[in-house]
Amino acid sequence: MKTFVIGIGGVTNGGKTTLAKNLQKHLPNCSVISQDDFFKPESEVETDKNGFLQYDVLEALNMEEMMSAISCWMESPGHSVESTDGTSGEEIPILIIEGFLLFNYKPLDTVCNRSYFLTIPYEECKRRRSTRVYKPPDPPGYFDGHVWPMYLKHRREMEDITREIVYLDGTKPEEDLFAQVYEDVIQQLAKEK
Repeated sequence: MKTFVIGIGGVTNGGKTTLAKNLQKHLPNCSVISQDDFFKPESEVETDKNGFLQYDVLEALNMEEMMSAISCWMESPGHSVESTDGTSGEEIPILIIEGFLLFNYKPLDTVCNRSYFLTIPYEECKRRRSTRVYKPPDPPGYFDGHVWPMYLKHRREMEDITREIVYLDGTKPEEDLFAQVYEDVIQQLAKEK
């Protein structure tokens, strides 16, 4: 069975989940897998020399479990994770995988039909991050001492990726981002049929 997999990566608080949920609402036969659901327990997360928990690294995530969820969906598209109902069986099943470290994980390289990466500038990212509640909460200095430096490191690593990634400006209104990506996905799906 034909499937279509969308990867939505990007900076923390860049709008990945919002975009994924908006797309899921409007695309028929669409499921979402979120990388945030695969964090290891705090007791298994490393601490750096400054005492910061190292959540912004692949090692903090159970990526094998995430790949297993993706494989389950691929084997039985639209049934293994939450999907929008009331669609005809003719639609190509769509999976959206969203997360902050998707494109730095090699096994995902061959999975996505279309990849998007949301970026926002430092100040906006810091502002958005400060409005979120995390468990455990961000300690003072965590954003500047860990989160942003790790984002820059992972972003540099992505420069070696050869496949096409569509970069998106996360400061645009969410309706505009949705419209841009939705239109692109519809065009890509038309090529698949």
